[in-house]
Amino acid sequence: MDIKNVVVIGGGVLGSQIAYQSAYKGFDVTIWLRSDASIERSKPKLERLKGIYNAELASVKERLDGTAIPHSRGLLDNVEKATAADIDALIANANKAFEDLVLTTDLAEAVKDADIVIEALAEDPAQKTEFYTKLAPLMPKKTILVTNSSTLLPSHFAEVTGRPAKYMSLHFANNIWKSNTAEVMGHAGTDKAVYDAVAKFAGDIGMVPLLLKKEQPGYILNSMLVPFLNSAEMLLAKDVADPETIDKTWKLGTGAPLGPFQILDIVGLTTAYNIVVLNPEAQNPESIPGKIAALLKEKIDAGKTGINAGEGFYKYN
Repeated sequence: MDIKNVVVIGGGVLGSQIAYQSAYKGFDVTIWLRSDASIERSKPKLERLKGIYNAELASVKERLDGTAIPHSRGLLDNVEKATAADIDALIANANKAFEDLVLTTDLAEAVKDADIVIEALAEDPAQKTEFYTKLAPLMPKKTILVTNSSTLLPSHFAEVTGRPAKYMSLHFANNIWKSNTAEVMGHAGTDKAVYDAVAKFAGDIGMVPLLLKKEQPGYILNSMLVPFLNSAEMLLAKDVADPETIDKTWKLGTGAPLGPFQILDIVGLTTAYNIVVLNPEAQNPESIPGKIAALLKEKIDAGKTGINAGEGFYKYN
């Protein structure tokens, strides 16, 4: 199964990153968005990524001396053997990726020759079901469909995709050029050849494929991360301490570079909210999940959705 034409559904935090990284690694990439307004909102994200890639590669070039220079693993392999010419070629790739990305609202046109479609929509089961129903008759027979869902299982949607054997999960961590992991998770009906092709694709775009043997809500990463973030949100919801103090406690106590609320700003508060409201207890405003949902909703309604919006729990330049 040769994958060349990549379509990313959604241009949010991770959708834009997946698209840009795939284009940087030489794939032909189209991003499908719901509206022209969504296209305009996605452009600054892609411009920001181009700036990050260029700045980091230029920094690596300045320090080339045959040693293990700290760098983002998704940007280059074997930095010890890299030459200035190699880095210049990668900078050219980063710029070409930005120029070559196609953004469109025409779903049929976007997927007509897709080898793989990567769905990166909001963590909303109803929205995903509605979209898959619309998408199913438009994809060619060859197309593999994967979801970047953070917590939802592929078996929940397999039948509605119209191609259960060619459907599975491929979950990326945030800042994928730096935290370059991709969790590869099929369902009971996923074709083994499809699973292997998706794992290979993950490696081809600079990720480290993490192979799951069975379905697990939250995969590996979020099975550990979500309870951690929920604990921090619980402390805030109970007014035990403010976000800055909670983050400081975690960083000083563990040596971690980021606290939970800094991580939430990177993940995006909309994603965090969509995960919390999956808990039936969130319907009760007096419950801890209900209080967490309310504080997240207040920030989302004010446009403070995280680092890409310039403000979440913290303000960003």
